[in-house]
Amino acid sequence: MTLLDSAVWGKRFFSDGWRDSAVEHPVVEPATGGRLGTVGLATAEDVGRAAARAAEAQRGWAATSPQKRAAVLRRAGELFTEHAAEIEDWLIREAGSVRAKAGFEARLAVGECFECAALPTHPQGEVLTSEEARWSLARRRPAGVVSVIAPFNFPLILGLRSVAPALALGNAVLLKPDPRTAVSGGVVIARVFEEAGLPAGVLHLLPGDGSVGQAVVEAPEVRVVSFTGSTPVGRAIGERAGRLLKRAHLELGGNNALVVLPGADVHKAASAGAFGSYLHQGQICMTTGRHIVHESLLEAYTAALAAKAEALPVGDPAREDVALGPIIDRRQLERVHRIVTDSVAAGATVAAGGEIVGAGYRATVLTGLTTGMPAWREEIFGPVAPVIGFSTLEEAAHIVNDCEYGLSVGILGDVGTAMKLADRIDSGKVHINEQTVGDEPNAPFGGVKDSGTGSRFGGAAANVEAFTETQWLTVRPDIADYPF
Repeated sequence: MTLLDSAVWGKRFFSDGWRDSAVEHPVVEPATGGRLGTVGLATAEDVGRAAARAAEAQRGWAATSPQKRAAVLRRAGELFTEHAAEIEDWLIREAGSVRAKAGFEARLAVGECFECAALPTHPQGEVLTSEEARWSLARRRPAGVVSVIAPFNFPLILGLRSVAPALALGNAVLLKPDPRTAVSGGVVIARVFEEAGLPAGVLHLLPGDGSVGQAVVEAPEVRVVSFTGSTPVGRAIGERAGRLLKRAHLELGGNNALVVLPGADVHKAASAGAFGSYLHQGQICMTTGRHIVHESLLEAYTAALAAKAEALPVGDPAREDVALGPIIDRRQLERVHRIVTDSVAAGATVAAGGEIVGAGYRATVLTGLTTGMPAWREEIFGPVAPVIGFSTLEEAAHIVNDCEYGLSVGILGDVGTAMKLADRIDSGKVHINEQTVGDEPNAPFGGVKDSGTGSRFGGAAANVEAFTETQWLTVRPDIADYPF
């Protein structure tokens, strides 16, 4: 039996073991529309039972020694390594990933587990000064039950980057993946931690519809919600969590800018721009959605980017060696095309692409835009690269910041000039001489403005802040004297 044998998970969800589900959902291959299996969905009632069980199991897990918790995380990393080929195949077929992207995501999962294996022994507080004759400590305690709601585009890593640190720090987790990627974003994680020796009841896999999402936010046992997804949904979750006095860590959308400075190597810049816009069909929150190019390089850069776009094949990554796979579903595919055609109707020009190909979309370059056009203003979540020019550094900074989002910015060219521009940019991440897509388990990740609530993912400091509570503890050698 393989790690992901459907005999284990078919028509089931994971909550104190694999349970038969009353609601079934087809696992569909977006490239072909073919059926890969059937996953069991949870209901709101299932969430209630899981949350109560998680709260019970969490106390024992939090009391488990740091080295034992670390050992589970290390074993999970080893299992991700041992089963990498099988996991990558699911990422290709279920999520529409090209093979290079699937391999990158699987490797990130390994690194995430090994990085988080250090969290149980990370310093958990500090000694404070006190005016009284006592010891005064600020210590970190597990938050309790954490709900993780993850999207379809990088389903494995965008769920695991919250699941792994939350578990490492002594929490129990309710994981709700997108039903479209319930295997690669849910079953994989549940099976790995099951095999790694995580105690029963600590992790629950609860794929489902909006009612399940609402339930994992509202369950009274849940103290922290970690959500990655669209800004409108994140805003609703943040509002609900706020009313319930729960912490919500929100990593939301992005319309990320790549700035090409005067004097930059045009061909290298176009290569970086193509990677940033077309990796995983542009279905990444960090995708390069706006190319801002100095007027001296605008014509040459656009031509080079268009040439690269035209050379990128589109198809089924499970059966062909392609650069772009399918868009996740027909609705999103048609949305991408509508944004392109609406922008063309408003005066933009297609320099490359602009066509639906089966279940995919050709790598597209748009020119002649104004900043009010849909392809410039909206997060497209497709392989579309809008290009616009600038003349001064002040103008470039204004164009970058004239956006509701603030997740990731890339700046290509002279480092000194790039640093001056970086100081003027409102963004959670800035990459000089790199494109906008980048993630490492030990680095803080998050955005500002409508891109979310800041860097709440990655790195020991961010993870400890996200998934623990601070408790003030004082200790005296004897009972204090009081005037009453």
